[in-house]
Amino acid sequence: MVYQASESRYNEMIYRRCGRSGIKLPAISLGLWYNFGGVDIFENGRAMVRRAFDLGITHFDLANNYGPPSGSAEETFGQILKKDLKPYRNELIISSKAGWEMWPGPYGNFGSRKYLIASLDQSLKKLGIDYVDIFYHHRPDSETPLEETMGALEQIVHSGKALYAGISQYQPDDTLRAAKILRESRTPLLIHQPNYNLFDRWIENGLLDTLSDQGIGCIVFSPLAQGILTDRYLRGIQKDSRAAKPHSYMDKKSITEDKITKVNKLNKIAGERGQSMAQMAISWVLRQPAVTSALVGASKVRHIEDAASALTNLSFSQEELTHIDQILVGQV
Repeated sequence: MVYQASESRYNEMIYRRCGRSGIKLPAISLGLWYNFGGVDIFENGRAMVRRAFDLGITHFDLANNYGPPSGSAEETFGQILKKDLKPYRNELIISSKAGWEMWPGPYGNFGSRKYLIASLDQSLKKLGIDYVDIFYHHRPDSETPLEETMGALEQIVHSGKALYAGISQYQPDDTLRAAKILRESRTPLLIHQPNYNLFDRWIENGLLDTLSDQGIGCIVFSPLAQGILTDRYLRGIQKDSRAAKPHSYMDKKSITEDKITKVNKLNKIAGERGQSMAQMAISWVLRQPAVTSALVGASKVRHIEDAASALTNLSFSQEELTHIDQILVGQV
């Protein structure tokens, strides 16, 4: 049966301006880090992408090494584009990245011009498209001059293979330097993708202020701490959970007794707000004015529906925020 997108797909989603650019992103974006690789069930991934778009999620985030195996998530999404979303390409924001190890030898990792441009060429072939909307340098590289890495992003944008440039996991000082280099080349830095959640708040120590001052958007990944900030692990590691998968990137050791105790307490606050634990965790990162979008992962359609429903309650009272902080530092 030919896929027809829901006519009401833009009715409920919230769209936020990405820094001072002309682009708006959905408050919820879908990341394909997990569950869309060659080892996963294609029709499940396909159903999740279709449902996401029906809910107004227009941004789909990938990277050259997503899978497993590395690269297979782009191949999966390329098939979904061909089968279902090709008529809607102009309504989509598709992003990819390079910066982690992708192929053997000295040219398949980090931040050289050689690696970034070659990687994007591979990604476009796997996706079956002529351009991505955003291309990121996936992580800082202290051994490659920043001018070279940003120069590669500039060349990529000017060539038309990407419409916008982004960076991920850069510290505030390097973010400022990167933004200056790109601005001087008339290729503004659109967006930064850092990790951010209740257990990892490093971006509050300067990065959010830097992004606001520079007019750069911010899309945060792992708002659910890879599933820990849900009700998933409150009763131990379930057989079908991310942590239980043999090919998972997630370390079971990260699911500590201390974290689960805190999640149990946070879950009570979520219930009082009429939210699931996951919904409150997403609402909490979106409370920051500088955060454009929360990048969520999913293994089932209902996870995407749950995430989108978080948008019905994005406000927090000062009392709630104080109580949450007390739980996180172990005061209650």
